[in-house]
Amino acid sequence: MEPIGILKDGQIYDLQTALALDIQGEEIKADDSKESLDILRHSCAHMMAQAIKELYPEAKFFVGPVVKEGFYYDFKVESKISDEDLPTIEKKMKEIADRKLPITRHETTKEEFLEKFKNDELKQAVLKNIKDTTLTIYKQGDFEDLCRGPHLPNTRMIRSFKLTRVAGAYLGGDEKNEMITRIYGIAFFDKQALFDYSKMIEEAKKRDHRKLGTELELFTFNDDVGAGLPMWLPNGARLRSKLEHILYKAHRIRGYEPVRGPEILKAEMWKISGHYANYKENMYFTTIDEQEYGIKPMNCVGHIQIFKNSLVSYKDLPKKLFEYGVVHRHEMSGAMHGLFRVREFTQDDSHIFCTQDQIKEVIFEVLEFVDALLKMFDFKYEIEVSTKPEKAIGDDIFWEKTTKGIMDALDENNISYGIDEGGGAFYGPKIDIKILDAIGRKWQCGTVQVDMNLPSRFNAEFINDKGEKEQPVMIHRAILGSFERFIGILTEHCAGEFPFAIAPTQVIFVPIADTHVEYAKQLQKELQQNEMDSKIFDMNESLNKRIRMAEKQRVPMIVVIGDEEVANKSVALRNRRTREQSNMSKDEFMSMLKEIIKGSEI
Repeated sequence: MEPIGILKDGQIYDLQTALALDIQGEEIKADDSKESLDILRHSCAHMMAQAIKELYPEAKFFVGPVVKEGFYYDFKVESKISDEDLPTIEKKMKEIADRKLPITRHETTKEEFLEKFKNDELKQAVLKNIKDTTLTIYKQGDFEDLCRGPHLPNTRMIRSFKLTRVAGAYLGGDEKNEMITRIYGIAFFDKQALFDYSKMIEEAKKRDHRKLGTELELFTFNDDVGAGLPMWLPNGARLRSKLEHILYKAHRIRGYEPVRGPEILKAEMWKISGHYANYKENMYFTTIDEQEYGIKPMNCVGHIQIFKNSLVSYKDLPKKLFEYGVVHRHEMSGAMHGLFRVREFTQDDSHIFCTQDQIKEVIFEVLEFVDALLKMFDFKYEIEVSTKPEKAIGDDIFWEKTTKGIMDALDENNISYGIDEGGGAFYGPKIDIKILDAIGRKWQCGTVQVDMNLPSRFNAEFINDKGEKEQPVMIHRAILGSFERFIGILTEHCAGEFPFAIAPTQVIFVPIADTHVEYAKQLQKELQQNEMDSKIFDMNESLNKRIRMAEKQRVPMIVVIGDEEVANKSVALRNRRTREQSNMSKDEFMSMLKEIIKGSEI
């Protein structure tokens, strides 16, 4: 494999830049490593822009970065571009690749570039955020764009790529600005990797929780109500309630105490916490009695005040408070995405107050909780430690000490983890739980954050074993992250085939004739008394059609009832999870379902 770049001190340089700056380091080969894919995808983004420029000569370009799932470019054209236009753009990209155009790096001054693109408002917008006086441009054929790189040496190396979707994007990510066009794409060096990715994307479309949410009548959105504000329909509300009950019991068994804080607090609270200075753009504010209030984006401030409400002894620690806390965050309209990105959601939130000596013990216990829950839903997961972000409170000593403490705790228990540089909360480092779904996608869900800043800011204290006041450590913890996002992920993970314990409808009874409906109602009532939900399909349709209709509902179990079942107090069961059919007595059926529910406790 030929070299395409140099890696030094975590920085990626293409060969041209490394040569120009005399940079020596580890060679990057065209091998689908993260570093090599960054170079490839950056180059593929430029090739896409070149193709768009040839197809739409009036096109103007903003930025085209590499992102976690490939790359994108933001641009403006006079025509309306849709997903149907992507094959045409791909065809033009393949032509450009076949031209084997050299990709070359050039330096220019800011003044020269401003003059050259004086009639291009998008380029002018890009330059507003650049402080450097010397700029770099990358050229290939007739196309050029302002860019730091890195890039491949030639377009001939860009062969395995696919454009995935067209979207709208606010210029510079600011919803006050105009909406321009964004095209996303993916690229690999290995053709098989692209094939596998494309197959996964097709499977993901089938599992899309927005599509399944509509088909299974779980939730809905309404423009009249507002963007990013989900409404739970009866099926979805039942599913969510069951998940909440399982988690509630699991919390109580582990010594957590339920609490509830207000959804709106005086702005002064958010100023003390640091949210006002570091998170204000994500919050909603209003004025009441000439005082400013903020709707909570997080539950931590309320939990601190609850902790402070009574005198706490060291013997009471660790003190675990938990809440299904409804929070609101200002997400941009273009960022809304089903249940994954909403403006109102509910966190399975907890704050654990403990001593410094108890931090490791608490972290291990939380990770055990995470493991038990994710195993229940057949999720595999990875752990990352997220370090100090650009906007943060607290000095470097605090951050270094706390981050090292987290890593030491994980090392001590031989728990493997990755590092997410700069991904911490503004008040402290954290452990992020990344779950892997059935088709190999990675999702951020749970988090464990160690915080000494907020207890200090709010003067939270406990009485230590010497009778003196001491500041506790506060550990922020969510396992699901939010019910909305987790249910969206779970829906796609199991393709709507929810585990029996949380399925919105767990059993559908299909009586063969009207004379069998009364027995179905008796069974339904008994299930309801045991907190299990069922439906009776006695509509005026053929038996086979009603069974097919039940199958489409993705319920775990379908029970057909005829003369024999009524006479013998039995059921003819079709278990959709095991794909088995069986006959059993009513009592055996009820006992079996109760055992399944009991086995779902965590």
